[in-house]
Amino acid sequence: MNESTVYVVDDDAAVRSALELLLESVGHNVKSYASADAFLEAYKRQQPGCLVLDVKMPDMTGLELQETLVERLIRIPIIFITGHGDVPMSVKALKGGAEDFFEKPFDDQAFLDRVSEALAKDVELRRQEAEVEDIGLAYGQLTPREQQVMALVIEGKSSREIADALNLSPRTIEVHRARVMEKMGAGSLSELVAMAIACGVYSLDRV
Repeated sequence: MNESTVYVVDDDAAVRSALELLLESVGHNVKSYASADAFLEAYKRQQPGCLVLDVKMPDMTGLELQETLVERLIRIPIIFITGHGDVPMSVKALKGGAEDFFEKPFDDQAFLDRVSEALAKDVELRRQEAEVEDIGLAYGQLTPREQQVMALVIEGKSSREIADALNLSPRTIEVHRARVMEKMGAGSLSELVAMAIACGVYSLDRV
């Protein structure tokens, strides 16, 4: 995987420089942008990292960029910074999924700690996304009949009940069940259910 990057978006050149120096002083790879639009144009979602984002910027504000990222299903962790913080603004940012909200001037070490936590969260989010993608690919390898059997298995049906429902023999169902477990890489029924939920082919609402 590529090295994680801390993206800094702030229209104030002096602030950008100060943040770059601070972050690079502890070994972070840093890329900075003077506007939200410049960041959006350059950002590649496959690049791991986190976003340090100024709230009040011309054209597109930090909060508007946050909303745009959510709309585009980009889950990069965000740490907001501002020189004009207020409670409603911070509440909105945190409700939108931000990791933290720092008002300038802030404690350097507290800020660096939150950046490290945000980068670690991004690694975990990407691991989870890769896992879900792998489960989806495995599910796609099942035959239509195996998908039918899997759907009934995770609903708790016995082989006899599934056989009756599909007008097949219990022995045939046992073969299909074994193939489903093998292809999905599931070691137990509970693991198979978790996989089905993770890749969106089953909902807890149906339990």
